[in-house]
Amino acid sequence: MSADDGRIKSGRLAGKTLSQAIWILAFPVLIQQLLAAMLGFLDKFIAGSLPGAIVVPALDGLGIGTYVGWFIGVALTGLGVGGQAIIARAMGGGRASEGDAALGQTMLLSVLWGSGVGVCLWWISYPLATIGGLSPEATRLCTEYVRMLALGLPFCAVMMVGSMCLHGAGESVKPTTIAIVVNIVNAVASWFLSGVELRFGDVTLPNPSPLDPEVWGVTGIGLGTSLGYLVGGLMTISLLLRGVKDLRLHAHHLRPRRHLSWRIARVGIPSFFEGMTMWSVGIFVTLFIGMIARRGGTEAQSGLIGAHSIAIQWEAFSYLPGYAIGTAAASLAGQYLGARNPGEARRAIRVCAWIGALVMGACGVVFALFGTELTSIISTEPVHLELVPQCLFICAFAQPFFSLSMTIRQGLRGAGDTTWVFIITSVSTWGVRLPAAWFFGVYMDWGLPGIWIGLCGELCVRGMLFLARFMFGAWTRIRV
Repeated sequence: MSADDGRIKSGRLAGKTLSQAIWILAFPVLIQQLLAAMLGFLDKFIAGSLPGAIVVPALDGLGIGTYVGWFIGVALTGLGVGGQAIIARAMGGGRASEGDAALGQTMLLSVLWGSGVGVCLWWISYPLATIGGLSPEATRLCTEYVRMLALGLPFCAVMMVGSMCLHGAGESVKPTTIAIVVNIVNAVASWFLSGVELRFGDVTLPNPSPLDPEVWGVTGIGLGTSLGYLVGGLMTISLLLRGVKDLRLHAHHLRPRRHLSWRIARVGIPSFFEGMTMWSVGIFVTLFIGMIARRGGTEAQSGLIGAHSIAIQWEAFSYLPGYAIGTAAASLAGQYLGARNPGEARRAIRVCAWIGALVMGACGVVFALFGTELTSIISTEPVHLELVPQCLFICAFAQPFFSLSMTIRQGLRGAGDTTWVFIITSVSTWGVRLPAAWFFGVYMDWGLPGIWIGLCGELCVRGMLFLARFMFGAWTRIRV
């Protein structure tokens, strides 16, 4: 076998067929993401079980908290993308020592960056809570929740970035095992610290905690999440020190190395700004919802953010298969390019895009047919039952395009084409998403469903832009 036969030469994917590699990568990541989405669902379910007077403000506060979780992902994913791309190239080319060095530098940067993001979140928690036109009580609860999340950010960074580095090496089972443990810790701790008795129809699950849910409810949910981060960070460090196939964290690689750190940053910085573009547009969308709420008076102000949050929570379940398949596309594209096989890199992304579109399209059918039933699982408040099914119905038609924008985007990221990914996302979100959400939701006065028409219409545009870049761009020649 020649050194340049185009096969992946190291890591867990070495010697595997394309279908085997997709399965090895995507299925564990799907489980991992499903658990994460279930945890977000559980947070809202706990909030929905709080004493009646604070249910709506709690759900509104967690609605803004959803954007905080998004910001955390954005802030940390950019760094992870840089490490993942370099490690994937090293695995594909059989350069295990280069992968180890990239892992060390990436983990060093993750601790520093995660700590900085945590401090930032603590101080901006209150201004962030005020942007959505929330009631004073919802603003207070949101601030408490965000500050509890900020405490665990250094450990969250280690867990998230370490997981992405492992994906670059083709290892997805062990990060998923860690995620299972983290989710169990998170779920139990959040429930216990909230003091809430969970209600399942006529059945009530008593909480053994002596804590008052009216005082500790939302704060306990956030603190439980940070405890999960702590466990996940420690488990990730332990795994990386033991090592996986052809990748291991060595202490001497934790010393700062300017050239390698810059290689990681050069790939990761555009991804960070791409994510920040999406996040900032999301903040503007929240402002639009606040404008609509203020037009409708106190009752509308007390439910629109919560309805938007519940719809996003269910949309996240359709996001899961697309993200999982996209993770496979990213790892395979990077490793095949490292093995000097651009044709197979193209084929990997193309196959993943088709699989993602079919699965997410099926999720869209469920949204269109069972929107009311899905909403009632989280909340039976009239404002939620009225608005959430409409948003999910609109979302249903965008699912195949949403899949394209995810799987191809991640595939291009794995190839190191992060600058073009940033350009496409920025043009689409600022040029289409934001104006469309304002036009249909605020100007046309179609309310929250109008905003979702704008958001989902833009997903269709973005999906086609990424398809064009994949088909006609020179992404296979990018150097990392």
